[in-house]
Amino acid sequence: MSAARRPSRTSRTADARPAGKGRGRPSIRQVAETWLAGIRFSGFSIIMMGMLVLAVIVLAPSIAAYAAQRQQIAEAKAEVARQEAEVARLTEERERWNDETFIVTQARNRLYYVLPGEVSYLVIDDRDPATMTADRLVSAEVTEAHGDWMQTMLRSVMTAGLAPSATDAAEPDPGAPGTDGPAAGDPADDEGAR
Repeated sequence: MSAARRPSRTSRTADARPAGKGRGRPSIRQVAETWLAGIRFSGFSIIMMGMLVLAVIVLAPSIAAYAAQRQQIAEAKAEVARQEAEVARLTEERERWNDETFIVTQARNRLYYVLPGEVSYLVIDDRDPATMTADRLVSAEVTEAHGDWMQTMLRSVMTAGLAPSATDAAEPDPGAPGTDGPAAGDPADDEGAR
């Protein structure tokens, strides 16, 4: 009687195939239905999946708190290392200030102090900052001047040769308009008359 109720395996797979396709490959839908029909859950597997879900729900906040605490510990360790480096730097600075030579050097450089008997010269740079080219980077490449050096030199020589001398500009011309000529009783005039 049970054999009559339950269809045989061969008849079930034969019913699942489309009528017109014969022995061709089964479709993806048919494979999925067959695979899902083969999965059976026992009571034990359902209880274990429930326990797993419960464990994830219970442990997720604890794991997040653990990760946050580990990050805080790492940040605190980095801060301690930075402060220890600062303490080491300040200790070294204090040791330098205990050295008398360092103190004398700092007094000379910062406060322009000199020892008795020494003379200090302070050079003030009065150049126009706009003309200073210290900010410009020095090029490693050789640059080529675009000019004729011969004409430049000739122009420089002619300018220097034709410029009035400093002594000519200092002495006024006696015959120039607006001058009364040599002053009376001028000793240079008396020598010229003799």
